[in-house]
Amino acid sequence: MQDKVLELAIRRGFIYPSYEIYGGVGGFYDYAPLGAILKKKIEDKWRKIFCIEEGFYEIHCPTIAPEEVFIASGHVKNFVDPLVTCENCRESFRADHLIEESMNISASNMSYEEMSKLVKQISCPNCGKKAFGDVYSYNLMFKTAIGPGGKRTGYLRPETAQNIFILFNRLYEFSRKKLPFGITQIGKAYRNEISPRQGLIRLREFTQAELEYFFDPRNESIDRFKLYENEKLRLLTRENKEFEITAKEAVEKGILINEIFGYFLALTKRFLVEVGIDEKRIRFRQHLKEELAHYARDCWDAEVFTERYGYIEVVGIADRGDYDLKAHERHSNVEMKAFVSYEKPVTIKMKVFELNLKEIGKTFRKKAKEIIKELENADEKLIEEFEKKGFVKVCNEVLDSRFLKVKEVEKKVHGEKVVPHVIEPSFGIDRILYCVLESAYRERNGKKILSFKPDIAPISVAVFPLVSKDELKDIALELLRKIRARGIYAIYDEKDSIGRRYARVDEIGVPFAITVDFDTLKDSTVTVRFRDTTEQVRISTAEVVDVVEELVNGKIKFEELKMKK
Repeated sequence: MQDKVLELAIRRGFIYPSYEIYGGVGGFYDYAPLGAILKKKIEDKWRKIFCIEEGFYEIHCPTIAPEEVFIASGHVKNFVDPLVTCENCRESFRADHLIEESMNISASNMSYEEMSKLVKQISCPNCGKKAFGDVYSYNLMFKTAIGPGGKRTGYLRPETAQNIFILFNRLYEFSRKKLPFGITQIGKAYRNEISPRQGLIRLREFTQAELEYFFDPRNESIDRFKLYENEKLRLLTRENKEFEITAKEAVEKGILINEIFGYFLALTKRFLVEVGIDEKRIRFRQHLKEELAHYARDCWDAEVFTERYGYIEVVGIADRGDYDLKAHERHSNVEMKAFVSYEKPVTIKMKVFELNLKEIGKTFRKKAKEIIKELENADEKLIEEFEKKGFVKVCNEVLDSRFLKVKEVEKKVHGEKVVPHVIEPSFGIDRILYCVLESAYRERNGKKILSFKPDIAPISVAVFPLVSKDELKDIALELLRKIRARGIYAIYDEKDSIGRRYARVDEIGVPFAITVDFDTLKDSTVTVRFRDTTEQVRISTAEVVDVVEELVNGKIKFEELKMKK
């Protein structure tokens, strides 16, 4: 199946191998004319569901970030794979994958020392020699230098998420300082994969569509869950139990961590089905504890069954907890918290500094105002430090008991600051596009067909004159112009027999074809043909553009149109 799909995709202008005239580079593909439109339609479907319907705003950020960002996020330390190099041919491989493929055993829990012993028993897939060295750690990020002279180290981002976390304070302000809120981003990410050999499934430059949903950790419910609570999900737990269950039942039984998780699993399923993937191919697999990312409390992958690769991950839905905001708060010294109001104010006892304003003013003069402000806003940590040491350092000045003391007061509190938790659905657009291609692939009477959903098909309509005569061509070209004016992708073709033209557009997935024939000159009607059944219906030229628009946008199905006529 994979060879047929890729052969068709390359031959008919969906994707091309990148840098082909220079021998190509693994892990890179160009989106050709039809592929670029298909990719955009998939992204637009994602925006419709996750941005427009959910009310989550989209941002766009740079794809290069300074090293400090990825030190804080943990990617410099943790975003690594076990690498091994053949000392004979110098080809490199993922050590764990090599062991699993050659020895049919799991290497996910092995140490580098254990893997080193095993790989030395394996023949190199490239040269056939048993010449592997020791396994070593390999960071997948592309490293670069920012500015002339390379004074500042940077990396191409391996995920789009960090941009959103860094902007949290501004986005919280934009969201009128209310939780929960969601922010989305669709953009490029980069991972310097060791040996990508799986077409669009494993790329070094790829597109992610990510959502970061920030919420109060004390409230893990979501109102919109009611819309999807009865959606059936096929789950594969880390205990290797696979079953079908509703989102509501999965939450109630503790299989899914909270309602928010259940909601986004169901919403993810809806998106995958709407872009044309058969729901029977979709399941959600829980990560094993040892494969959880360094930031994740829990993670479920949406997997799609493919003929070539079996089940592949296309979406990762992770509970990132408060890991990222706390990490960036710690490394940047910038507070990243949200204020959450109580239903009713509460009275609490708390310790505060009592200041000797006269002594502070006399001693520190111009600096006094700044010192007083810091002490009035002091947190528990600073007060504890004073109680322990008998002094504190504020604004680079040392203050002891001459300037302040600690007293206990009662205070009416209306809320508190919390570090929000985050749930992140992360979609691999390129993998999803491959799954859409494979799901759409059909063969009929020895001919290849891509049976895309009408609103996802790159080209929605083909317009043909039955034969190449001016009186038919003029009508066909005018219809083409009117259809394109509605924002619909349409093509025109007058070469070869009508049968060959139908076959050509079937192969690139065009759902509807309009043919102008000699009857058109008599009664002003044309035929509209449906790709999947080859059935045809005659429509008047006056209404055909409106009808086509309804068909493309899913407001009417071809079967319904046929019954009306």
